[in-house]
Amino acid sequence: MSPNVNWSYPTAIKFGAGRVAELPAACAAAGMKKPLLVTDKALSTLPITAQALGILDAAGLGHAVFSDVDPNPNEVNLAAGLAVYAAGGHDGVVAFGGGSALDLGKLIAFMSGQTRPVWDFEDVDDWWTRADAGAIAPIIAVPTTAGTGSEVGRAGVLTNSVTHVKKIIFHPKLLPVVTICDPELTVGMPKFITAGTGMDAFAHCLEAYCSPFYHPMSQGIALEGMRLVTGNLSRAYATPTDIEARAHMMSAAAMGAVAFQKGLGAIHSLSHPVGAVYGTHHGTTNAVVMPAVLRFNRPAIEERIELAAAYLGIKGGFDGFYDRVMAMRAEFNIPETLTAMGVETSRLDELTAMAMQDPSCGGNPVEMTHENTRALFDACM
Repeated sequence: MSPNVNWSYPTAIKFGAGRVAELPAACAAAGMKKPLLVTDKALSTLPITAQALGILDAAGLGHAVFSDVDPNPNEVNLAAGLAVYAAGGHDGVVAFGGGSALDLGKLIAFMSGQTRPVWDFEDVDDWWTRADAGAIAPIIAVPTTAGTGSEVGRAGVLTNSVTHVKKIIFHPKLLPVVTICDPELTVGMPKFITAGTGMDAFAHCLEAYCSPFYHPMSQGIALEGMRLVTGNLSRAYATPTDIEARAHMMSAAAMGAVAFQKGLGAIHSLSHPVGAVYGTHHGTTNAVVMPAVLRFNRPAIEERIELAAAYLGIKGGFDGFYDRVMAMRAEFNIPETLTAMGVETSRLDELTAMAMQDPSCGGNPVEMTHENTRALFDACM
């Protein structure tokens, strides 16, 4: 099975193998005549990027590219991208790649016509209304990994290069006009990226499902997203050319990002500062801290996880679900501890303070305090 369908939730999604060929039509729908393709450094040299640029060039849309995107993009990358965007006289962005490229591409389009600093648009209260909505350039998103779901999100994550704090920049018009999900673009991912991004999608679904806030639509999407991950990530990891598994993982990634409108929690509030300070892969870091967070949240989520386990076909309720998470971590060679990722005990107080400032901690089912968050970090070491 290789689906080829059109979805309109939450934005127009062109889903199916080979649909990257529809980039010119997507640009036309978005009103772009001179797009800037934004990708990351590693991806910029790969054949799939050359393919996308060739498709744009053949349609008379040029082949401009910006690829100075770090794994955890910051305001320095953003300023460089904005300079290229302005110098080239571009009228929109094709964000092409994993979460880093998608987030920075979206933020370049967002900031291209703004006069205030990007930090003025952090996802706090109604700060997004400070933006000049009419000056936001259109965005087309083309994910090449199956993890973050930024292709269907209304925000971008940006790391402050001075404070090493990750900030979420939000605006409704950061939602791409058109998203192209072509599972063929994910076939060449290295195994550790397939694993890390897949576990990122799972973390998004898991935390959204466990969030205490009321959003039954997102909760249902999160539950099915977890089922797609548990049923297909092993296949995609073992057989990279399995297009059916790759397609289901792309679905799960988008579903996770839609679902976490309901909220995220301690997994992300711990992984965000670790990634900002140590430059670790976000999805992999989520997978490292996931077991400790499950144990931490158990009093508040056990009944809900038991229902999820039954739906996923996992025996043993909460304990069976926990064991499945541990088995996935082992199968995908996820580091067992934060220590194995290079995190130093001497910096745990600093990381705890950063975690408490992260907006994700407000969605955790168990209230996070400085004391229990510090203990949670200890449990992950």
